[in-house]
Amino acid sequence: MMYRIFLFICLALLISCNSQKSTDVSDSKSQPNFVFILADDFGLYDLSFMGSDFYETPNIDKIAKNAIVFDQGYSASRVCSPSRASIMSGQFTARHQITDWIGARSGEDWRKLNRNDRYLPAAYNHKLPLEMTTLPEALRDGGYSTFFTGKWHVGDVGSHPEDHGFQINKGGWEVGSPKGGYFSPWENPSLPNKEAGENLSMRLAKETVDFIKQEKSKPFLAYLSFYAVHGPIQTTEEKWRKYREKAEKNGIADHGFEMERLLPIRVTQDNPVYAGLVEQMDDAVGLVLDELESSGLIDNTIIIFTSDNGGVASGDAYSTSNYPLRGGKGYQWEGGIREPYFIWVPSEKAKSVDYPVSGIDFYPTIIDYAGISKPDNQVLDGVSLKPIIEGKSLEERPLFWHYPHYGNQGGEPSSIMRLGDWKIINYLEDGRLELYNLAKDPMEQNNLAESNQEKASQMNDQLMSWLKSVNANFGEKDDQFSAELAVEKMKQKKEVLMPRLEAQRKKFLDKDFDPKNNWWGSKTID
Repeated sequence: MMYRIFLFICLALLISCNSQKSTDVSDSKSQPNFVFILADDFGLYDLSFMGSDFYETPNIDKIAKNAIVFDQGYSASRVCSPSRASIMSGQFTARHQITDWIGARSGEDWRKLNRNDRYLPAAYNHKLPLEMTTLPEALRDGGYSTFFTGKWHVGDVGSHPEDHGFQINKGGWEVGSPKGGYFSPWENPSLPNKEAGENLSMRLAKETVDFIKQEKSKPFLAYLSFYAVHGPIQTTEEKWRKYREKAEKNGIADHGFEMERLLPIRVTQDNPVYAGLVEQMDDAVGLVLDELESSGLIDNTIIIFTSDNGGVASGDAYSTSNYPLRGGKGYQWEGGIREPYFIWVPSEKAKSVDYPVSGIDFYPTIIDYAGISKPDNQVLDGVSLKPIIEGKSLEERPLFWHYPHYGNQGGEPSSIMRLGDWKIINYLEDGRLELYNLAKDPMEQNNLAESNQEKASQMNDQLMSWLKSVNANFGEKDDQFSAELAVEKMKQKKEVLMPRLEAQRKKFLDKDFDPKNNWWGSKTID
């Protein structure tokens, strides 16, 4: 009798253990995977999904067609490092104080660039604080495998991806552009060269696929951070030729540039080199999507696609046009901060959402879907978008941008707040204001700061009060600024730079164009 009782107890314990084990596995598998795809310098209208009749992006379009598309999606900054830090932290840039791309000069050191500006840019943090609980750290501590590949640019040695919660890092270091170019051999200490002429975007996708294959039995974060489409713009002869012929078929405009406030700005999408670079990135996205589908993970993987700032229409490579938005990378207008913002949740039907969102919202949204609590020591300015994705509503809230710097693209030091349909811009050089109703004036052509002084004053007070509350960093006026020299420099931009840009545009579109370097190394010599 005692023996039978003993056997019964053992059997019950065994069943209980197996049941518990089964429950644990089920809970683990119920946590979704995350594939976060971050493009660099990729504008809202650089997508065929958004209406471009020049660029071809079938794989990114596929994400958008299955996703919740946030029509009012923003990056957290107009340049890269601050935006990337905000995704990692869930904080506005004024709070974490990485307010410029890391490596930019500030203070009196700014004068060494011979810029002759009215304002000495503010000092800023040059790395993510180690005491911060980043998004990958929160996921790692919640049982996720975490993987990073591509552009990092939010810290040097000691503040690389592996120092902030990523268990695997392939290609992330302090450099913000593809050093050595988009075709192997490139210069990257954490991404060894394998084969001559290999495309960098495709290599990053292959590394992502390898990780997914290895880790598919447990929940994971795969963070694919492209260097594309940051300059230098490079592509293969085959893709260049395809888009040169397409530009000709579409009809080549008689001019490609006009003057913005401080620099010429591209007003056409007809750069065949840039278009090829865009397609190379899209091909790489397709490789990752194919793996998710073939492995059966697509139904339990949340896929996010976004960019860190607007397309480069001025300065740098003058690559694209963000029309109908004003400006581009580096600018305070919508072209500098409006982004593709797609979240593909397999359990939700595709739809468009008009609620304004920012890069700060990815962190709380992801941990919400993962079932992970907010870190106790981390201030999150963002909100979880899960309720709105599921058809509920969220309260109206202000969004903030703070950029007490000059970029290379023609933007000016300024702070911004959007609340509802209204957007206020405070220019830090002299405190002048611009006020726009984005519902009525999405191209920001009609400054209402004078005609609606009460609204402008109220919003500006709220903006400046918030900046003070987070101890935002500011620069100062430069007493060495020369108004006479500024007039001369503007004349040079109109009479020398503009014709030079038009000549380069025509060169790229010439049937006999050849960069004279085996197409940036994409053509290998046997």
